[in-house]
Amino acid sequence: MLSVIHCTSCFHPYPASGVPYRCPDCGGIYDFATPPDFDPDQVDRSLPGMWRYRSAFDLPAAAPLVSLGEGLTPLLWDEFEGQKIGFKLEYLNSSGSYKDRGSAVLVSQLLARGVREAVEDSSGNAGASFAAYAARAGLRARVYVPESASGPKRIQIERYGAELRPIQGPRSAAAQAVLEEAQRGVPYASHAYLPFGLAGIASIAYELWEQAGVVGSILAPVGHGGLLLGLVRGFAALKNRGLIERRPYFVGVQAAACAPLVNAFEHGMEAIDATREGPTVAEGVRVSRPVRAEALLNEIPPADGTFLGVAEEKILPAASELAHKGIYVEPTSALVWAAFKQLSGKIPEPVILILSGSGFKVQPIHS
Repeated sequence: MLSVIHCTSCFHPYPASGVPYRCPDCGGIYDFATPPDFDPDQVDRSLPGMWRYRSAFDLPAAAPLVSLGEGLTPLLWDEFEGQKIGFKLEYLNSSGSYKDRGSAVLVSQLLARGVREAVEDSSGNAGASFAAYAARAGLRARVYVPESASGPKRIQIERYGAELRPIQGPRSAAAQAVLEEAQRGVPYASHAYLPFGLAGIASIAYELWEQAGVVGSILAPVGHGGLLLGLVRGFAALKNRGLIERRPYFVGVQAAACAPLVNAFEHGMEAIDATREGPTVAEGVRVSRPVRAEALLNEIPPADGTFLGVAEEKILPAASELAHKGIYVEPTSALVWAAFKQLSGKIPEPVILILSGSGFKVQPIHS
């Protein structure tokens, strides 16, 4: 049985056809009513990559499998000041970021619902990932990005065959521009608003369970919140099945220049309204109004995790330090290394750092 997706405001179920990105009745956000149902007996290792967990993806039985080999990323162990740490190399997914896990499930859902053309907005990685999977599936795609988006990401989007629409102004301007097409009826394949991709992102948790067994803490960068929320839901599914005793301690990491969830965690949801979209080299988390903010704050109480802002001057040095370990990631990913060094010795072991995007995604920046 498929999980219920409903509006979090009026609780009306997601329609059986079409792909509305918000509830047409009240404008609310759609989300799953319960965590995924992960059954280890249903893991099908004959399927590629993360698709071994297809039974937990809440896809219709007839939905096509759209894959570029995403998932099963390496877990690289290391040590820092006597503390055991693991780097989950999500930047080794096909398009160069963890977004591929969500895009694969999202595009499968779009095809199952008869969609053949869609628009998306992104700071870069989600747009590149969506463009890649749209190309794989034969979908026509248009992707809106801020004009400041990294050159390699923009090139990547166009090389996949999607139409690139650069928008002047901050990240939020691109988000506003795409809504004009959505209001005209063009399907909006939003990685932020549509909940489908969360089931694919949760597969990181299942892999970590297989690779590491016990996970003490997890650090992940947070923009709209899909990565961290997918992890939270994946570990909830494992706990519900009795496969783990407790969930990890979750740390959501943002750039201090744009840290709405840090503000909301410390001062309440209303503090998000006062968050400014300050400039940061960590462009992947430059989101001042995170779609999944309320869900994250509800599902990560203070006893189970925290949110941390990283000062701008610490981000590029953190990326350089990782590079000197042989790990080449973009500045957004380096946030978790900078945050870990602040928390080292204060959070449960082993600590897993989610490295979300490749260093090949950005123009070289010297710290």
